[in-house]
Amino acid sequence: MLVFEDHFDGPELDPAVWLPHYLPAWSSRAATAASYELRDSCLHLRIPPEQGLWCGDDHVPPMRVSGIQSGNVSGPVGGTRGQQPYRDGLRVREAQDPFWGWTPTGGRIELHARAVLTPRSMVAFWMVGLEDEPERSAEICVTEVFGDAVAPGSAAVGMGLHPFRDPAVEEDFAAVRLPLDVAEPHTYAVDWSAEEAAFLVDGVVVRRCARPPAYPMQMMLAVFDFPERSVGDDDDAVPELVVDSLRGYERR
Repeated sequence: MLVFEDHFDGPELDPAVWLPHYLPAWSSRAATAASYELRDSCLHLRIPPEQGLWCGDDHVPPMRVSGIQSGNVSGPVGGTRGQQPYRDGLRVREAQDPFWGWTPTGGRIELHARAVLTPRSMVAFWMVGLEDEPERSAEICVTEVFGDAVAPGSAAVGMGLHPFRDPAVEEDFAAVRLPLDVAEPHTYAVDWSAEEAAFLVDGVVVRRCARPPAYPMQMMLAVFDFPERSVGDDDDAVPELVVDSLRGYERR
C-alpha cells in the first residue's frame, strides 16, 4: 500500500517532510543550505562552482555537498550528540530542534533518479536512524555512486548496511557493478523488514542483507564533490542528482 509519495511538483520542498540542509548541527543551517531547484516535476540537487566547503575548517578530506533530509536533531552546543558524526569527539556547533518528516520503520522505498557525475563527485540516497538514542544510528544505503566508478555502459552501485554505533547491526556493504547508465533515470529501491533488506535496481534484486535496523529512519538525498580528486580543468563542473520521485509502500 502506497503511504508516501513526493513528485517534487511544487514551487518549494514540502517543509513538513524535508529540511534542505546537510547535517547542520556540525556547522550551521546557513553554511549547510542545499543548492537545488524544483523544475520539470523533478528535484535538482546540484553543486555550483561557487559553493563552499562543508565544515571546511575541520572535515578531511575537503568536501562540498548539497543535501536534504527528512529528520534532524542534536544535543546542545558543545555536546557530542548529533547525527552521523564524521569523527570521534565532534562537537555540536548549532543546536537543532527535533524535526521528523517522513521516517518509516520498514516497507518498500523507491527512488527514481538520474545523476550527472564527474570523477570527483558522488550521489547517494540513504536512510539513517534518528539518533534520538545513540545506538539508533545505523544506516541503510539504498544507492551510492562515485563518478570514478562509472564506465561506458556500467557503474559500480553501492548498497548495504553500516552499523555505526548500533551493536545489533553488522557491516554489510558492497559496490556491485551493473550494466546501466546512471545519467539515465533508474529506480533504486529497498524492500525492508526487521529480518532482511533486499536492494533492487529497476525491479531486480541485487543484494540481500540480514537483520537491518527496525527503528524509524530518516531519508537522506545528496550530491557530493571532492576537490582533492580533481583530474584537471574540472572546477566548473556541476554535479547533480535529479530526482523524479520518491515513494514509500507499507508492508501488508
